[in-house]
Amino acid sequence: MSKNSEPINFINKYTSLIEKEEVYGEKWLKWIYESPIGLLSLKILIRRKLFSRLYGWLMNLPKSRKKIAPFIKKYDIDEREILEPVTSFKNFNQFFFRKLKAESRPLSQCNWVYPADGRHLWLPDLSRVDRVFAKGQSFNLEELLGDPVIADQYQKGSLLISRLCPVDYHRFHFPTDGSVEEVLNLTGDLYSVSPIALRKKLSYFWQNQRIRIAYQSNLAGLIQIIPIGATCVGGIFFTYRNRNNIKKGDEMGYFAFGGSTVITVFPENNLSVCPELLKANSLGYEFYARMGDHFAK
Repeated sequence: MSKNSEPINFINKYTSLIEKEEVYGEKWLKWIYESPIGLLSLKILIRRKLFSRLYGWLMNLPKSRKKIAPFIKKYDIDEREILEPVTSFKNFNQFFFRKLKAESRPLSQCNWVYPADGRHLWLPDLSRVDRVFAKGQSFNLEELLGDPVIADQYQKGSLLISRLCPVDYHRFHFPTDGSVEEVLNLTGDLYSVSPIALRKKLSYFWQNQRIRIAYQSNLAGLIQIIPIGATCVGGIFFTYRNRNNIKKGDEMGYFAFGGSTVITVFPENNLSVCPELLKANSLGYEFYARMGDHFAK
């Protein structure tokens, strides 16, 4: 949505202001994706699963607990929202995929809610997309979904990109009532999904390891929900047990350490999407909102 040299800005639902994203590991990311040596390191090692598994293992060690307090302070995380006492976490990863108190993420009365805390981007017509994060980048739906036949069903559809940063609540939820029809694991690498990387190559979304959930919604037919892994994401874990009679806002799963993304793909439909999201995106900004906030009627 903006040039490589520009800061990562978004519009915050709660302040109505344009705010600059505090990027975790910003200098490191810029070195990797914007320098020749960094790009070589990315190709040889960093994109590979072994690197992220090693980092995830380090975040599971007891000594990683010492990172929790400075992280909370630096990124101004509200401890009052957290379900369990911070002192109860045995390592940084347990804190990272922490559960929140139910009242901290109230569900909107609308039919559709955002599936995760994060910065959201709505692409209303996939047949006309020619600019995402940087001019000239289009969405390869066939590669994203991993099936040309299924992709053909959504060529005139729309999608919501919900991008989580490391500072965000890292559990993701079902956006509406429905049932899980199919779950398919799509193997891949683990590139960053920060705009620092996506401004270079949007294809990192479909080059990364991801899981496609075919979800029969009660209101818009069959949608595809795609949690996507990223560099230093220790794993994508599902926590739901019942595939049927799922309710809006029910927890689906969580990401272990690292920023990541949930993409929701819709068939051609008449969703009445939140005007605040549409306005922010039309101005060239992602829109920060939390799980449970109003996405569409």
